[in-house]
Formats: sequence, C-alpha cells, structure tokens
Amino acid sequence: MVTIGAYDGVHLGHRRLIAQLERMASELGCSTALVTFDRHPAQVVRPASAPKLLTDLETKLELLATTGLDRTVVVTFDEERSRESAEDFVQTVLVGCLNARAVVVGHDFHFGHGRGGNVALLARMGGELGFDVLGIRLFDDGTPGGQPVSSTRIRELLAAGQVEAAAGLLGRWHGVRGVVAHGHKVGRGLGYPTANIVVATEIAVPADGIYAGWYARPDGERRPAAVSLGRRPTFQAEAETSVLEAYLLDFDGDLYGEEAKVEFVARLRDELRFDGPDAIKNLRAQMARDVVQARAMLTQAWSPPPSG
Repeated sequence: MVTIGAYDGVHLGHRRLIAQLERMASELGCSTALVTFDRHPAQVVRPASAPKLLTDLETKLELLATTGLDRTVVVTFDEERSRESAEDFVQTVLVGCLNARAVVVGHDFHFGHGRGGNVALLARMGGELGFDVLGIRLFDDGTPGGQPVSSTRIRELLAAGQVEAAAGLLGRWHGVRGVVAHGHKVGRGLGYPTANIVVATEIAVPADGIYAGWYARPDGERRPAAVSLGRRPTFQAEAETSVLEAYLLDFDGDLYGEEAKVEFVARLRDELRFDGPDAIKNLRAQMARDVVQARAMLTQAWSPPPSG
C-alpha cells in the first residue's frame, strides 16, 4: 500500500493517515510505502510563494522512520519532474517502481503537471491498472468543532508565535536546525553569551520574540535555553532579517561550527527596544528575568506532546 505527499512536518494528521495505511496493509497482507519529494514541489513550481518548511528533508526522514512504514521513497522534484503528467507519474512511480495494490491520499491531493492529477484520476487509473484508491479527509484536532490538522495551520500558529498550540498539532516541539556561526557577540558583552544559529531561509521559524526552548548538540546532549529570535532592536533597529540566538543555561563551552537544533517550548515575550542612558542596564536586567522564567518553565514537569 502506498501513500503520496509532501508530508511536511510529519504532524499528527500525517501520523494518523499513516497508521490507517498500516492497518489496511496488515489486513491485505502487503507492505507499506510512502512517496515524498526531496523538496516541496512549490519551491520549483512557484518559488516566490512557496510555503516555509516545517521540516528539512533530513528531519522529515528521521520522523518518518519512527512511524513503522516499511519503505520511504524520495522522488527528486526538479523542473523535469514538474513537467511530468499525472498519468506518467502513476505509471513510472506507483506502478513501475512500487507495484501498488492500493493508494491512500488526502481527499484534496493533487499531483502532476499543472496539478492535473487528483483522487478521481487515481481511481480511474487504478481501475485500469489494478490498484484501489482511498481519499481521506484531513483529521481534526479533537476539540469541539475541531479544526483540521494541517501543515498550513501549523505554519499560521508559528507565524503568530503560538508555539505551544503548534506543538499540540505536531506532536512534538517545533525545531529548527543550523550551524553555530560567529555573530556580533552582543550577548557575551551583556554577560549572556549566545550561540548564533544560521537557519536555512526556507525553514519556518516562529514569530520574533523570546522563547524558552531546548538546545540539542550533535552528540545528543540537550540543554535548556533562553532563545531570542529577532532583529535585536536595541542595537540594530533597521536589521533586515531575524537572528536566532540561544543562551544555554549553566553551560560554558565552545559551540562554533557545530550543528545545532533548537526546539521552541513556550513564548516568553515580544522583542523589546530599550532606549536612553540606562538602555544596556535595563536590557541586561530583562535578560536576567528571561533566563529565570525560561529555567522555571523548562524544569517543571514539561515533556514533549505525545507523538500520536
């Protein structure tokens, strides 16, 4: 049995669909496969309006590996693939590569050149080529009058800084990866040395602000952190892009050049601009309060939301 999609975020809705696929495959006595792409198709088809990604490819594959699928197939999506008809995709990938017996997708799934393929086309071709098709509606979040669990909705929550609500739909804290680079050492000068993490521009980050979060090092060590994401308005009011900085609690060491992952647990406050002769003093005092608040939140009985 096969499912196809971008699967950006591998959120709880995705996991419920995969679980349904696995139940059906068990009943039929066949294996499971998921077809996804090495990038979001919109990055090729409409790059100017492509959505920010909840997961890079490496993270997506790591998350999919925890679902119990027998096989994950990553299709290269480039200009040539974008011109491939839906019919050709079915023939080459679903039939030629995977010999699909059944295909499970979202009810509004579209694929192929010009989004010419949909559930109806899959069903028609399945009748001709020997596979069944099931289009499943988006799962809701389980609340009264619940809203659908979707990557789009999670992006909207992150853009509003609502990282806890986003975590409830993802089944985990939203995390981003990057490499620790040299910055302006502003935090160090204030007594709070931070890791300046360079995140790929196509990755979704929360709204600018101060957060409590977790910082993961390449060896798996996880440390509590006070995380700043923003333009540092006290020093760079006209900055064009936001900077991600993490102050690791109770840590003293060299992080430069390391790969890092930052998970956003709770929003503490908006960015603040401090002016006047006491600007630095007031900023330092606010940072001290942020660290205390982050520590308190992260030392409570908080754990990542259930993964579905």
